[in-house]
Amino acid sequence: MRMINPIEAHNRLQQEYFGRRIKPTMRPERTPYVLRQVEEVIRFGDLRPGEVILDVGCGMGRHAFLLAERGFRVEGLELSPFLIERMREFDGGRYNIPVYCADIHCCPPELHGRYDALVGFFVLHHLADLPQAFRSMARLLRPGGRVVFLEPNPLNPLYYIQILITPGMSWSAERGILNMRPHQISRAMEQAGLRLTATARYGFFPPFLSNHPWGGLLERILEKALLWRPFLPFQLFRGEPR
Repeated sequence: MRMINPIEAHNRLQQEYFGRRIKPTMRPERTPYVLRQVEEVIRFGDLRPGEVILDVGCGMGRHAFLLAERGFRVEGLELSPFLIERMREFDGGRYNIPVYCADIHCCPPELHGRYDALVGFFVLHHLADLPQAFRSMARLLRPGGRVVFLEPNPLNPLYYIQILITPGMSWSAERGILNMRPHQISRAMEQAGLRLTATARYGFFPPFLSNHPWGGLLERILEKALLWRPFLPFQLFRGEPR
């Protein structure tokens, strides 16, 4: 009997986790909370309209659609056929974003050297083997390319409360949050021939407050305070080939 390798076993669990039903937190929507996520990645990654960008773990298009609207040539990579089908339904022919059903740990050779940037929104903590995933990502980049990822901050306690009380979320699928520390991301990138060139944190409120008319302004004021900067909920990581 063929033994299943750890990455394959992990991927099956992730497909089961995301492939049962549509999670409300993954639906494409245009809210201040989601718009800022896209804006922060664009700014932090110095992404320029016209560049070819791969949205790693694009899900149902929550962020890919907004990137396409801003003039980027967006393509998607997604492990789950269920999510790809939902993305095409939500797209409705508006963007026609090419999506590849593949594992980021071992991408199709035809994608090598194709992208100016790889971006991801809350995907790294769902991957089985970060060094191997980053090695695969490095092969996809054009010269001068970079990877830019938005991830949860494991020092922020609100994530653990969210996992506990949100229907459909489970610790077994989300525990990779514990690995989202800058020194661990840096080490994984180094093993893959990349280097972590910048990190940043932002945010303060949960979505229902961030989406309030005054929420965004107050959030930007509060997140500047040095006292709680280590605990801000969102982390940005940027990496480039060494």
